[in-house]
Amino acid sequence: MEFSSFLADILATIVGGISLTCLFFVTKEKIFPIPDITGRWYIEVTTINSAYRPYDNMVLRYVIMIWREGNILKGSAEKIYENSLNGEQEYVGIHRTRALLEGYFEKNYLSRDKVCLHAVEKGHGRESTNFYELIVNSKLEMTGKFQSMVADQDGTVRCQKEPF
Repeated sequence: MEFSSFLADILATIVGGISLTCLFFVTKEKIFPIPDITGRWYIEVTTINSAYRPYDNMVLRYVIMIWREGNILKGSAEKIYENSLNGEQEYVGIHRTRALLEGYFEKNYLSRDKVCLHAVEKGHGRESTNFYELIVNSKLEMTGKFQSMVADQDGTVRCQKEPF
């Protein structure tokens, strides 16, 4: 084996490795980027199942603020609307309940990206815990399901950038 052939093989391997690294970087950053989900979102929660029958088919709406630190999500929420057996009600100012959000963003290359959020809401009487599992449909919309410790509720969630 000649030295020039050996040097050519090493050079080809280095150039191939650099090219492959650049290809992966461009693919990750430009073709499959992480969607920008930071900012204000509006969530609509519809209860499908509940241990407390008056909550069946209840619709709640929240405005949330999310920020992302890598794959970790943090934020806060305020309840702005309720439609239940008690009727429709919009919450303004001091009548809004607040919640703290924590979660993560899951980047998927062969399926849609996923967002999981855990909310602890300081309600009118007690603290409650909600869990949201959302699929990112576009940069303006996410849909999924929720579970709540309040009356063992679960149901569907729509999350969008524009108010309902």
